[in-house]
Amino acid sequence: MAPISFARGAPAPECLDPALIADCSRAALERDGTAILSYGAGGGYGPLREVLAERHGVDAGRVFVTTGGLQGFVFYAAVQLERKPGRVLVEGPTYDRPLKLLGWQGVEVVALPMDDEGLDLDALEAELARGGDISFLYTIPTFQNPSGRTLGAGRRARIAQLAAAHGLDVLEDDPYGLVRYEGQAPPSIFELEGGSHVTFTSSFSKTVAPGLRVGYFVVPDAMRAAYDERAVSTYISPSLLPQAVVHELFARGAFEPNLERIRGLLRARKDAMLSALESELPPAATWSRPEGGYFLWVDFGPGADAGDLLRRASEAGVTFVRGTDFFPGGSGGVGAARLAFSYETPERIAEGVALLASLL
Repeated sequence: MAPISFARGAPAPECLDPALIADCSRAALERDGTAILSYGAGGGYGPLREVLAERHGVDAGRVFVTTGGLQGFVFYAAVQLERKPGRVLVEGPTYDRPLKLLGWQGVEVVALPMDDEGLDLDALEAELARGGDISFLYTIPTFQNPSGRTLGAGRRARIAQLAAAHGLDVLEDDPYGLVRYEGQAPPSIFELEGGSHVTFTSSFSKTVAPGLRVGYFVVPDAMRAAYDERAVSTYISPSLLPQAVVHELFARGAFEPNLERIRGLLRARKDAMLSALESELPPAATWSRPEGGYFLWVDFGPGADAGDLLRRASEAGVTFVRGTDFFPGGSGGVGAARLAFSYETPERIAEGVALLASLL
């Protein structure tokens, strides 16, 4: 039997709808095949840019459709570090891939602490007061990867105020926000600030299919030309067919029904993991309780070593990602882990948590 994976931040196979994607592909090709099989604008498929621009209340020229969200992060970081060299502020913990990308470029990365309500704004203000050049703040405020935490509306408003007061550029990464199972969605930092200093990014990997590799960025006017040049110089033209497939989902009104189906499948998995953690883990362990997304964060308790636990768990047939991977230089999270509940069935989730508990 295959190992039980709490490491894969991917939708369960049941979340994918090959028949729907095939039908949308055929419709897109029949409608606009010559255009989407040719070179196109560096910013992506025009009709999809227009749909996204309308959703965010901006001009379509500020929307760049990228090959997944991470490709867009590479563009953003390159442009921003050239415009405004300096250190990059991140949440601690944060998504591990941007940490690697920034590390390869030799960028100084400062991890700011979090609590159950997200980024600690006292720590952010202290870092701003420290002086020196800051390139940007990278934040995942909704169902954060890896913690599953969500930044409250009040803190979002304060970040928007700090961005305006200090000229702080912010990259708001929100690939999980639409995958909400309960509660009310707070406004985005982008909406609160107005998009002068805040760049918003999201992806259809979590809401449609990761294999399409369609993400997008909404950039400030000041970055538009440089971002376009970076995109065109990197790949001349993005792959327009998958972008046209996503557009077709919106055009035929299928995006929301498909998303609601995905929410139902993943809600059951989230509930199964929370229930299993409650019944299986020892009292010293604590964990986040997300209202959506793909992940939660577990602290196994005083003296725990998640790296050692991962080694033994992998041998027993369960995998996860250790907490140190989500801090610059492995500077935190020794006794913690990210558990993804999105991929496995509820039954295998319960089995995997029980196995982990037996190893603690």
